[in-house]
Parts: sequence; structure tokens; C-alpha cells
Amino acid sequence: MITETARDYAAMSSAGASIIYADAMRAIAKGERYNLGLATGNTMITLYDELADKFNRASADLSLLSTWNLDEYSADGSGAVPHDHPLSYWKYMHEMLFSKFDPALGFREENAHFPDPAAPDTYDPAIAASGGLDLQLLGIGFNGHIAFNEPMREDEISVEAFAALPTRVLPLSQETVEQNTKVTAGGDAALVPRYAATMGMAPILAAKKCLLLACFAEQSAPLKAISARGGKPTPLLPASYLWRHPDFRLIYTSDKVSLT
Repeated sequence: MITETARDYAAMSSAGASIIYADAMRAIAKGERYNLGLATGNTMITLYDELADKFNRASADLSLLSTWNLDEYSADGSGAVPHDHPLSYWKYMHEMLFSKFDPALGFREENAHFPDPAAPDTYDPAIAASGGLDLQLLGIGFNGHIAFNEPMREDEISVEAFAALPTRVLPLSQETVEQNTKVTAGGDAALVPRYAATMGMAPILAAKKCLLLACFAEQSAPLKAISARGGKPTPLLPASYLWRHPDFRLIYTSDKVSLT
């Protein structure tokens, strides 16, 4: 595990973009496909702007880049929200990243993958068939969740079983609905769907590298709780499983987040 502090959001975004760009280009320069796991939310906006700029300046062959998003919202648990839904993650990724790629670099619509709430069990086999995730980018929820893998009590599920959770559809906790209402929905709770298809803990933890970014003061509490446990994994703090990942890096902003 590597822990880095950044002075502020801009510095964190630049550091994250540089790590992803360097890792991707090592594969792309050799003509190898690169599988990048992507996250959404306010944390990633500037990172994606800088990452697209780096790829464009390098004239990177983005026909070799495949992206795999952590999640997609569902209104009823049986199908994805429309692409024009204000909180659609398909919409977010196209606006924040894909549309910023130089079209001449070859990134195609079929390169971008999202878990389908209508068929969530097809996602993990597709990731595995592609060669697995080379790097998974992550944020952390205010309750310690990653993707929409919500906290569970250890009398509900064992530590081992939680780590093995696959991609699936699940209802969002009230705490997560409230968080997303505040952070991404402009205070309008009616905009936040109550279900999501989420990449499971198993494919996340199977990624060759994991990169977690934190820049909200509210993220201090789960990060402190994980640190206090010495990184011992617990379903109560889903992000705690990352502390045992063989190639995990945490970057947090020292102006908003504290681990002490």
C-alpha cells in the first residue's frame, strides 16, 4: 500500500491522471490492450479532463483502451436509467471523458462498458474474458462503500463472502441516497434512483492495481476507521479490503481529509 497526500483537489487530480496515463501508456506503447476501471462523481471531474488531454497530446492509440465502469443507476432494479437521465453514469462518462478524446485516436463506443442492471451477471465474465482490469480507479463513500458495495454487518456476511461478491443489482442505502442527493443531485432527492448495478468486490479486488482518491472532509471518518483497524478488512467498511490489495495506492487531499 502506498499513501500520498496532495495539497488540494487540483494536485490530487493531476497526480491521479499522471498515474493512470503512465500505466496505460506502458501497455499501449507496446500495442497491448489496456483495461481501465472507471469511477464517477465530483472527485473525478478534473482528473478526467487532464487524462484526456494527456492522451490527446501523446496521440495515444485509444483503440487499445477499454473502459469498465463501476456502476450504473436503475430506477426499478431491472433496467438502466436512460442515457439522458441527469445522473446517468453513461451520460457522465461521455461528457466528462469520452467526448474529450480526439476522435482520430480511435476510441469507439464499444470500448466503453457499463454493468447492465438487466443482466448484471454478464459483467464479470466479460471483464475476465478481456484479461481482467489493469487498474481500477475508486472513490470512497462517506460510509466507507466502494462502488455501491454497501456496508454489511459481520453477522450478516462473513469477511470472505463479502470479498467474493459479484457484480449485481442492489437497492441503495438511505445514507447513500442522501449523500448522492447532496453531492451529485443538487439537493434534489427525487433525481436519485433507488437501485444500481454495481461492480462487485470480487472483480474490484482482482484488478492488478487499485487507485483510491479522497477529497471530501466527510471521507475522513471511514478512512480513519480503516486506519485504526490496521487495514483489517470488514464488511462494515468495504474500502478496508483495499488495504490488503498487493498494489493499492491512496491519494487524499491534506486541505480537506485527515487520517489522524
